[in-house]
Amino acid sequence: MDFSNEPQHSVQLIARAEKPWNAEPELDKLVQHNITPEELVYCRNHSPIKPLGEDLTVKIDGLVQNKLQLTTKELKDKFERREVVAALQCAGNRRKTMVEKKHKDVDGIKWEEATICNVRWGGVSVRDVLLHAGITSPNAKANGIQSPTSQLHLCFASHVTACEEDDWFGASIPLEKAMDDNGGVLLAFEMNGKPLSPDHGFPLRAVIPGYSGVRWVKWVDRITVSEGESENFYQQKDYKVLPPQVEKHDQANREDWWSKVPALQAMPLNSAIAIARIVAPRVLYVKGYAISGETGQVARVDVSIDEGKSWQPARITYQEGRWSWTLWEATIALPEGHPERGKVWSRAVDERGEMQRLDVDWNLRGVAYTAVGEREFQ
Repeated sequence: MDFSNEPQHSVQLIARAEKPWNAEPELDKLVQHNITPEELVYCRNHSPIKPLGEDLTVKIDGLVQNKLQLTTKELKDKFERREVVAALQCAGNRRKTMVEKKHKDVDGIKWEEATICNVRWGGVSVRDVLLHAGITSPNAKANGIQSPTSQLHLCFASHVTACEEDDWFGASIPLEKAMDDNGGVLLAFEMNGKPLSPDHGFPLRAVIPGYSGVRWVKWVDRITVSEGESENFYQQKDYKVLPPQVEKHDQANREDWWSKVPALQAMPLNSAIAIARIVAPRVLYVKGYAISGETGQVARVDVSIDEGKSWQPARITYQEGRWSWTLWEATIALPEGHPERGKVWSRAVDERGEMQRLDVDWNLRGVAYTAVGEREFQ
């Protein structure tokens, strides 16, 4: 792979791998902003970052009536600009925490808890583009075939450079997610009102609110409506929550676990603690983030200083629509006899009453770790 044309990266990120460039910010700095400034947005790559222009052509094909080829400029001119505030989260966020809690290594970059951001994305609606190409809702018709959208997939691909495990990068999502009026799925060309930078997918990337970051394909050059999922390595043989008895890659391959386990799509309900410190005698201040799952936005965040025996509600300080992250804080009066050191936990609860789990199983790739947030204080 050729890394000779790498852009200048943010100096506020901590490198976890140099080639390809993978980096995250300091967590306490991250949660100071409702909308994450670009310099604090984590970077996750499986390939070099190739300089591209707005003349990159996107093909829309597959089970559509009208195959399209459009540049980013043509997309801007032809379709209404849309905007969505959505959190982007790496599938491996909190992976290092899993390793530490389970006392067992995993396969992957040892991300801490800051491979997440909250961005105001600007672009065009994927639903609008697909309707223009000849996908009808709620059924998709093409070439005389009628298939319910719930049985079809939307594949995003980038062929601009080879990746570590494949000659191209790709992902797919259920077509019904893209066709959902409230799903927020975009072909984005802006973040926080400015053009995407090369690190974050210029000129065009997929935005899939609520879904794992691996599905948010950068440098998109092809979109295909398909009866099957993307054939790319990262959809078929990676980013899956394998059962804990699968301990090695050769075992996963030999026993064909990759075909038995579904691809990770929507990320689960989660929270993490960024700051926990004593701010006055017997007064603990705690601050962190929470992220919603499939069943609804975060409604409440609770904190505990006695390992979950009792909980008290935190204050939600920021939330913006269905797909944003939630920032929260709590001030806890330590009871008489409680030392001014220990551990504090966080637990997110969504609007349907679903609660973040106290514990989750280890998995080989260390993805989708969602046990309660935890941080030591003193």
